[in-house]
Amino acid sequence: MSSTEVYETTGKVEANGDHLERLRTVGGHVDDRTQPSLPTTHRRLANPSPLGLLSFATGIFLISCYGVKARDVMVPNVLVGVLVFFGGICQFISGIMEMISGNTFGATVFPSYGAFNLAYAMIYIPGSGILAAYTDKTTGLLTPEFSQALAIWLWAWFILTVIFTVAAMRSSWILFADLAVLSVELLLLAAGYMTNRSDLLTAGNSFGFVVAFLSYWAGTAGL
Repeated sequence: MSSTEVYETTGKVEANGDHLERLRTVGGHVDDRTQPSLPTTHRRLANPSPLGLLSFATGIFLISCYGVKARDVMVPNVLVGVLVFFGGICQFISGIMEMISGNTFGATVFPSYGAFNLAYAMIYIPGSGILAAYTDKTTGLLTPEFSQALAIWLWAWFILTVIFTVAAMRSSWILFADLAVLSVELLLLAAGYMTNRSDLLTAGNSFGFVVAFLSYWAGTAGL
């Protein structure tokens, strides 16, 4: 069967390529040979919030444990590895993923507290020279200046946490409560180091357990 018998145009027979029109079959349907478009696919990303919340909770839990001298542990250097790799790097990864997914709040909060954990860990790394700078060369003990310097450092994080707490009012209540309690913890710790009151330090670290619990709760809910 020739092409002139199978295909016909409106009023004209397509016998060659001199006259180009859309071809129709014998039944009158347009002969559509166009390639169908590929389906639209959307890249799926895992929820990075649980990683950020759980790593943050673990770091705060350990800091609070050593802050209240649990099991009479006086040297907290063992937490350095956790703060660097889990509390620090993992929170940075979570923040980058939040940035990719378009979550401005998570992209700001997680790297910020990842930096908090890294900065806190740096205090206990001998190579940083931080503790050595505040150590009395004759007695080998930390000078009172260290407590004041640490208090100012905590005040800066308290201010930042208050800002995050206000921003969290548009988010879930668990994140708002988490950051609100964290603000209280940092306030008590900063005041405790500034006034050298052990009761304020104990109270601040006790609030840290509440922060860890709320962070574990929020992180588990997102799994």
